[in-house]
Amino acid sequence: MLDFKKLPLDAQLTALLDGEASTEQKMDLEQRLATDDGARRLYDKLRQGADFGRHRLDDVLKEPVPLALVRSIKNVQPPKAPLAPRLSRPSLKLAPSGPQALAAAIILFVVGCGIGYLAADNSGGAPNPPQTADAASDANDWLVDVTAYQRLIARQPRHIVEVASTQAEEISSWLTSTVGVAFRVPDLTSQGWTFQGARVFLSNGRPVGQLVYTSADGDLASICFRKDSQAAETEDFKETIKDEIGLVGWHNAGTSYVLVGPSSEASLAQLAMQIATAI
Repeated sequence: MLDFKKLPLDAQLTALLDGEASTEQKMDLEQRLATDDGARRLYDKLRQGADFGRHRLDDVLKEPVPLALVRSIKNVQPPKAPLAPRLSRPSLKLAPSGPQALAAAIILFVVGCGIGYLAADNSGGAPNPPQTADAASDANDWLVDVTAYQRLIARQPRHIVEVASTQAEEISSWLTSTVGVAFRVPDLTSQGWTFQGARVFLSNGRPVGQLVYTSADGDLASICFRKDSQAAETEDFKETIKDEIGLVGWHNAGTSYVLVGPSSEASLAQLAMQIATAI
């Protein structure tokens, strides 16, 4: 049987962090931490490394699914003919004992903590510039708000606009004076989109103009725009996907634009480029 006390100190402390230590082992380690400065420093490093690793994993899980992957999944075709049954093979079941499983878990956790600690130590000396972080946060909040309003009006098909497309002059004067951006309403009829009207909403305290279009299939698309302060080198026509919503953003002359539509629509980027020359 595996003797817990014969394990290296870092392995014992990792078991304590992971909640794998017994009550007696926990008491012994806590007493040692209270009197041994070296053990306490090692424990703090392992804990910081574990926390850093968890945060990095959370960040990865929050990243949007690539648009190309979503489209490939939506476009996959089922097999035309049933697959031939595979011959079953005798399964080999590995059933490690309790001590073996504990030892494997401890080793894996120690390796993970070590990697996380080294990454945290190496990244500590290169903080991001505050101005860049603020600009990135504002751009991200803008896309979050646009996506939220798109979902809101999609659930209210009878109230998708505030001013109907038949009131073209009012839309032009209203949005120009409210948002502070001169614009033209792009005609997307040849691309299968019919202009329905306009709305205004707020994003980070800034008014946003929204031109709303629908397709013959009942899909919804919007062109949203607002005044901005983005750097000139900001990447244009970058596609982002948020579940069923696809977004393509660009900016010009101090104004941010984003085309919002179904993520399954493969021509969003091309349509955004056409809109950029017409709006």
